[in-house]
Amino acid sequence: MGDRKYPNIVFILADDLGYGDVGCYGSEKIPTPHMDKIASEGIRFTDAHSSSAVCSPSRYSIITGRYNWRSILKRGVLWGYSWPIIEKDRPTIASILKKKGYHTAAIGKWHLGLKWPTPNYKPINNLMERKPNVDYTKPIKDGPTSLGFDYFFGIPGSLDMHPYCFIENDHTVGIPSIMKEELYQQQVEGLMTPGWRDEEVDIKFTEKVKDFLNKHVEEQKDKPFFLYFCASAPHRPCDVRPDFVIGKSEAGDRGDMVVLFDWIVGQIYQELERLGLLDNTLLIISSDNGARATCFNGKDYDHKSNGNWRGQKGDIWEGGHRVPLIAEWKGHIPANQISEETICLVDIFATISAVIEENMSSGAGEDSKNMIKAFIGNKTQDSIRESIIHHSDIGYFAIRKGDWKLIKGLGSGGFTPPKRIIAKKGRPKGQLYNLREDPQEQNNLWNKKYELVEELKQNLEKIRDKNKKN
Repeated sequence: MGDRKYPNIVFILADDLGYGDVGCYGSEKIPTPHMDKIASEGIRFTDAHSSSAVCSPSRYSIITGRYNWRSILKRGVLWGYSWPIIEKDRPTIASILKKKGYHTAAIGKWHLGLKWPTPNYKPINNLMERKPNVDYTKPIKDGPTSLGFDYFFGIPGSLDMHPYCFIENDHTVGIPSIMKEELYQQQVEGLMTPGWRDEEVDIKFTEKVKDFLNKHVEEQKDKPFFLYFCASAPHRPCDVRPDFVIGKSEAGDRGDMVVLFDWIVGQIYQELERLGLLDNTLLIISSDNGARATCFNGKDYDHKSNGNWRGQKGDIWEGGHRVPLIAEWKGHIPANQISEETICLVDIFATISAVIEENMSSGAGEDSKNMIKAFIGNKTQDSIRESIIHHSDIGYFAIRKGDWKLIKGLGSGGFTPPKRIIAKKGRPKGQLYNLREDPQEQNNLWNKKYELVEELKQNLEKIRDKNKKN
């Protein structure tokens, strides 16, 4: 596509894809040939992490290059009618690329809040209100197109949240006017657009990606493009079109959703290849957090969705935030690379900034580290990241430094019971693990490494206090 200086960039994000769900990471129950192929042609990371163990905060970090707990959202996730958590004047990964001349698009699940057209554009007090006072004929404000994206097509939150509707740029596609006719798994009751079908959502997203790519080639081929694509799979509800991938895995309906996500990856990859875009495209695939440990029916089908790591989505343990991360960039990333570099998805901001030779401005992406050396397979003697902060569903903090991981609190901090344990006199007040010697976080050394505990606690507070006023 010409002699452009900068590559196209495609970032594909799964919703709740676990470390153990992908074949190249050890999955034997779920076929993922497309992701496995891309990993064999590029690099996969074995020590990559989402900044949070749940959806919205993790996505905030990817878009802004800031740890999620610096936002107004301190625990949990947003809902379909939640207000935006990214300030309009904050630099985003899309806005910096747009300034460099990129054509930018966000397609898929948003889940970072929208300013719905309520009377005087006031927040909705009861986010579970089945029929909130929203005028769906009016524009939605402060969404993706206000944050650097030229185009947006997607859904406001997760597929288990109302309103059940598509949004294109700043309007709903149709009017959510009837109550959802069938609730599946953990879906909440609320309005949907007539004809809404859960199992068609990711298929529609994939069609929109193809439309964007073809339109770009036809109308803006001299520009590089940035595509931020967020699937709804394999998040619940695990509702797959019957003629599509049901039964393709040996891990229940959730496993079939992973197969669906891999199919989506394959469709995007093949379209890039067909259009002659692949050779000049940096392709990155990851997940917003760890996976649920079981299907909705409570069965795991002898499949470890988070590999051998302890815990699951929501938890402060590794299973909550250690995620697959795969990248391909022909001519820059050598084939079949495996990196043990500790990396966080918050680092995508600085890494892409380095790719486009953009000096990050003061206050932009302050928690993001440039990982381009790790991406292109250059091994460094010392880790690029001195430390990394983890965060759980209920707001637990952890700090990782080298082999050591300190957790401020007892329990999972997330979905695995007990989520919170009150410390007893003389017993540990938190958790300390050596991940190299104890990767499953079973041997708590809190009371045996007093000086190390104090050092890591101080390191954590120093990072938390950094740029607090921003």
